[in-house]
Amino acid sequence: MRYTFKEMTRDTAVIISQWEYPAPYHFYNMDSDEEGLAELMNGDYFGVTDEAGHIAGFFCFGLSARVPGGYAAGFYMDEQRLDIGLGMDPALTGQGLGSEFLQAGLQWLQQQHGRSRFRLVVASFNERARRVYAKNGFEPRGLVLSRVHGEDVEFLCMEADLS
Repeated sequence: MRYTFKEMTRDTAVIISQWEYPAPYHFYNMDSDEEGLAELMNGDYFGVTDEAGHIAGFFCFGLSARVPGGYAAGFYMDEQRLDIGLGMDPALTGQGLGSEFLQAGLQWLQQQHGRSRFRLVVASFNERARRVYAKNGFEPRGLVLSRVHGEDVEFLCMEADLS
């Protein structure tokens, strides 16, 4: 499948903020209030559409892709790595589309930022995502607790060098 990456628009942000992931992935549900929309539109997020023009997901990079607990854990000391985050429409998850989506995003990010070294954090319980990342060259670097929605959540830091 071919994906197109575009700067986040308000319309796309509204759609993404209303996605409802089933348990245990409901952790990824976003706030659809003005603050949540402002985060999606802060310039670090890009909407991703499929060939039919449907919103398939998003990618973000930089500070927006980091978790607060990662600073104290020393995850963000290597400034040569581009921090990334991503999400897919919950209707598309669990169907074997993750690797292709991730690869398209990594290629796009390489073109946009000229980097081939990436870092991401993923909730440690998210085995599906962890498998996709590992399959695509990401290796575990460490665990950290970070507060999300008022709860401590364990995150796994993973890094890849795709040069």
